[in-house]
Amino acid sequence: LGLRPKRTLRLVLWTGEEQGGVGAKQYYQLHKENISNFDIVMESDEGTFKPSGLGFAGSAEARNIVKEIMTLLQPINVTGVYDTADGTDIAYWIRDGVPGASLHDDINKYFWFHHSQGDTMTVQDPNQMNLCAAVWTVVSYVIADMEDMLPR
Repeated sequence: LGLRPKRTLRLVLWTGEEQGGVGAKQYYQLHKENISNFDIVMESDEGTFKPSGLGFAGSAEARNIVKEIMTLLQPINVTGVYDTADGTDIAYWIRDGVPGASLHDDINKYFWFHHSQGDTMTVQDPNQMNLCAAVWTVVSYVIADMEDMLPR
């Protein structure tokens, strides 16, 4: 589409969450000196099932902005903003004041496959994965393209 947000989007993929969060801790240690440049940290750790919205941690003013952004997802019925953002991978940043978000989705089938031999891409529903991707795409792009960063 030729779209370029005003600020950089950074996608980080790592392992080690189940082994004490070593990937998240290392990333935080390497980048915490630039914490003022981090607008929001987001994670998805409940699979890629049908999303319902985002958990959010941050100031009331930032929460109101995220609620407004989520209205853009009304056509796919994913507008919820829940009270907390959970996740080992973003906890260090949230603790230090960076707004955080975590995907909320229907986890009824999560433990059918989680950490099992059946935990493969073949059990994923492409339509539900696309909805999850749409949530992250819209939220991350809009936040990165705002004039100002989210209020702390």
